[in-house]
Amino acid sequence: MRERNAECHYHAGFRNHVSSEALPGALPQGQNSPQQCPYGLYAEQLSGSAFTAPRSHNLRSWLYRIRPSVVQGAYQPMEMPQVATAPLAERMPDPNPMRWDPIAFCAGDFLEGLITLAVNGDAQAQQGCATHLYAFSRGMQQRFFYNADGELLIVPQQGAIEVRSELGLLEVASGEIVVIPRGIKFQLNPLAGHAEGCRGYVAENYGAPLELPSLGPIGSNGLANPRDFLAPSARFEDEAGDFTLVAKFGGRFWRASLDHSPLDVVAWHGNYAPYKYDLATFNTINTVSFDHPDPSIFTVLTSPSDTAGVANLDFVIFPPRWMVAENTFRPPYFHRNLMSELMGLIHGEYDAKREGFRPGGASLHNAMTPHGPDAATFEAASQAELAPRYQSNTLAFMFESRYLFQPTPQALSSSARQRDYGSVWQGLASHFTPHTTPQFTP
Repeated sequence: MRERNAECHYHAGFRNHVSSEALPGALPQGQNSPQQCPYGLYAEQLSGSAFTAPRSHNLRSWLYRIRPSVVQGAYQPMEMPQVATAPLAERMPDPNPMRWDPIAFCAGDFLEGLITLAVNGDAQAQQGCATHLYAFSRGMQQRFFYNADGELLIVPQQGAIEVRSELGLLEVASGEIVVIPRGIKFQLNPLAGHAEGCRGYVAENYGAPLELPSLGPIGSNGLANPRDFLAPSARFEDEAGDFTLVAKFGGRFWRASLDHSPLDVVAWHGNYAPYKYDLATFNTINTVSFDHPDPSIFTVLTSPSDTAGVANLDFVIFPPRWMVAENTFRPPYFHRNLMSELMGLIHGEYDAKREGFRPGGASLHNAMTPHGPDAATFEAASQAELAPRYQSNTLAFMFESRYLFQPTPQALSSSARQRDYGSVWQGLASHFTPHTTPQFTP
């Protein structure tokens, strides 16, 4: 295999217009598709939005590649029964709170280790999302993949991964995320030294591409900063052989044969590319007086819907942070919410659960399903001394959506499902004392 710029080189900034070339002079000057491209390359535009989308939301990159993407075999259907797409045949969302333990590693690659947990919306209507878990132990070797149904937000929990894409290489560790836009071809492998296995979470976003949330009264700084998002530099493979391109299209999986690596883009420019983000760079906003700001202050990325302020998909994190609120029950409060929440834990403990919520596991609370701290957390936090405390051993996140999540049949029947999850609240006894005088300091 002949590779150029095999090491990771990144461009900073969220959806900046990037120009990158692995060979000097490979980018045409002055026009996107000249009659003859440098080095005998082919020009190919990859559009992630409608041509007529507003300039601020128009996504496209020009790729200069050794062979155009049309050089491939015919697509044939393939079976991937463990991966589901919305809508499911029977739409029966469940109001019960649910929780799952981490799934076991499989001996296969990323695609074989991918299992759908829950879906909502409708992929072909470009609404909603799917949530998946992955646990795999080997690379994709001669296989490559692209998703025509939605962009992929990947959250590694254990083991670092490398994402070899058409536009370059990204190395992503636990505590970081990577977003692979709709249609971009890639290969996902364990990073060298992580052959013991890689595990994590995936949100497949059918709706509008993820973007940074508006800051409103927060001002111009805070939360995720654009400069901390990193896109890859151009890197190409010029290799002949027997390869397979797997596509997810219309809820089904398809495969086509290739006689060359599809990662043969020598240069590119545009704003439609994979990107990674280190969650440790998130500038957390929190109260310095009393009570809780709403958890929307922890939003890293959002996919807006056609209703202002109501997200198709939010990616929200609960990172290490100072807890200083006075006269306040500090863990997340008891809550019923219009949005549906699917939660994961990357490492440590989540401050609303004393036990049972394990790194690599997941929980689901659909719209208006009550949830909150378990009995042990409530009792401890109600009596705790309210000195300033740094919440250090934690990194949890939520995939939050306006649409109800429907767990897949395999998720409902999985041995990893904690069927006694609801019991964590059964110890919440009545403390009602109607004949005492309240002691409260405002």
